[in-house]
Amino acid sequence: MSINRLIYRNLKKNLKNYYLYVFALIFSVALYFAFVTLQFDPAMDEVEGSIKGAAGIRAASIVLVGIVAVFLLYANTIFIKRRSKEIGLLQLIGMTKGKIFQILTLENLILYFGSLAIGIFIGFAASKFIMMILLNVIGIEEVANLRFSTEALIQTLIVFAVIYLCIMVMNFIFIKRQSILSLFRIRSTTEAGVKKMSIFGISIGVVGIGLIILGYFLSTKLFSGDFVTMTELFIAMAAILGSVIFGTYLFYKGSVSFIFYLIRKSKGGYLNLNDVLSLSSIMFRMKSNALLLTIITTVSALAIGLLCLSYISYYSAEKSAEQSAPNHFQIATIEEAEAFKDALNTEAIAFEETKMDVVQVNVDVSEIMEADFSESEMVADPNKMILPVVSEEAVEGIDVSSEEVIFTGYSGVLEQMMSFKESGEVELETASGAIKQRFLGLREGAILSYNFTGGGLPTAIVDSTIFEQLRENMDSAIQDQPPVYIGIEIEDQSELEEADKVFQSLGLKDNGSSVSRLEMLYNQKSAMGLIMFIVGFLGLAFLITSGCILYFKQMDESEDERANYTILRKLGFTQKDLLRGIKRKQLFNFGIPLIIGLAHSYFAVQSGWFFFGTELWTPMIIVMIIYTALYSIFGILSVLYYKRVIREAL
Repeated sequence: MSINRLIYRNLKKNLKNYYLYVFALIFSVALYFAFVTLQFDPAMDEVEGSIKGAAGIRAASIVLVGIVAVFLLYANTIFIKRRSKEIGLLQLIGMTKGKIFQILTLENLILYFGSLAIGIFIGFAASKFIMMILLNVIGIEEVANLRFSTEALIQTLIVFAVIYLCIMVMNFIFIKRQSILSLFRIRSTTEAGVKKMSIFGISIGVVGIGLIILGYFLSTKLFSGDFVTMTELFIAMAAILGSVIFGTYLFYKGSVSFIFYLIRKSKGGYLNLNDVLSLSSIMFRMKSNALLLTIITTVSALAIGLLCLSYISYYSAEKSAEQSAPNHFQIATIEEAEAFKDALNTEAIAFEETKMDVVQVNVDVSEIMEADFSESEMVADPNKMILPVVSEEAVEGIDVSSEEVIFTGYSGVLEQMMSFKESGEVELETASGAIKQRFLGLREGAILSYNFTGGGLPTAIVDSTIFEQLRENMDSAIQDQPPVYIGIEIEDQSELEEADKVFQSLGLKDNGSSVSRLEMLYNQKSAMGLIMFIVGFLGLAFLITSGCILYFKQMDESEDERANYTILRKLGFTQKDLLRGIKRKQLFNFGIPLIIGLAHSYFAVQSGWFFFGTELWTPMIIVMIIYTALYSIFGILSVLYYKRVIREAL
């Protein structure tokens, strides 16, 4: 047989067996080329003007290169080991190691750069669609055109050529170091076979579960007031990260085997075919792949968590803008308000005006704080807050006596970290002395913009007589905002954009105190939309690559167990009988890392989601369902591959 024919046959065989590897390579190239094309697309100039879009795309492309490079190198390690017997046979018939390396290089060259060409074509075709998604997510009205970027082509070719050279170096070192005998023994020594659970293994399993639970418990206490100094907060974060990651490794190293050992023991040694094909295999396979599964689970949790947080912020943008700016527009001065109202009247835009006199007051809240922040380094004086105070007459539906005060509009972040009791006593400090007030609780809904509330502190509502006392004896040193809040509410929502154009044309935001809620909403959606877009595509890339790695491992296991399936088929078991056990096995193989990854991401998101938005469950559930659905595809493909192996066993 000629060398060319040998290469052709190997290519045909590899393409048949490693079609998912080829697909993942094509997908990675397409995604990278599309990302780089976005970076050089003129349409990104509009994005760069506000949120530095090209810089974000460039950073994402670098991370994407790392993901793809690790995946391709790892996949190549699996494939070169699978071909170890073939390499040994070629050496037995007289081929030199250099000639064998030359054959493998030519095979990889055709397969790799063929996939590279297809991936670039698909990436070019999809670049317009991806640009349309990005512009739509960040809310920019710009036309996306199909444009081929020479710069993107050159960059893609250079990056993947370097990865190809690394693969060839890896193959050369592998062939150079292996003897003929070792090549025939590699496949039989890659997986450790453990026959019995030891006391040490059981201990590892218990410790692994305990460490994960400890990390979850600490995450629920992270911002609840239990850690009040920066040192305590840093130690707690490090403890959570270390215990969860190390606990995950021990979970795969011993906990899975221990749990399945208990299940086997509960059956009294009477295992059916499904148990043999699923439990017995999983017990020891996961132990030998503990490090790989830990990495996949940790990065999966990171990808899901980041995507959840970015989507929470994007999903909550409108409600967050309403909390920061209760009216459509807040105008800093009376003169500017008159100019804005005149311009709205000129454009025949109907509106309502809200005016509130505001006094900034130093308030002692030590009696109503849930946690003790006396030793906190995160706030200068945790027992006192400079709060805006308004009269009850300015707020509809509020009626308090001269001895009572109500708080309203506390931000989610501060409410989680510095929560209030339901009742108690506060002191309003003035130049002539402190005024004691009975706290009636916290009401939802902001009535002043974030300029007055310091970015999220509550507003105090007091009796009109108390408000007059505060205004007469106010501390001028802390009055950093205008003495009156002026809010403009547009009656017809369809005219809001036109009103915003009027606001922008007058340059009212230039003084820093006038606010447009629509502009705030646009800015948050633009920033978080880009982050969500980047994290989503990087998460998709990792999902595809990690799913392929698990799939390749299942391919290896199926080939190792082919002889067992042959024996079982000869004993009379049907394909249907064997597939039931295989389905359970794949449910464990793919389900356990998925469930652990989802659990990690849930507790990570739960501990600090309020920093990013006001809605938790809907965006988090949507992200997790989509990730689970895409991840499950690889489990289904693994079952189909096992089905083919079982069918060919006889």
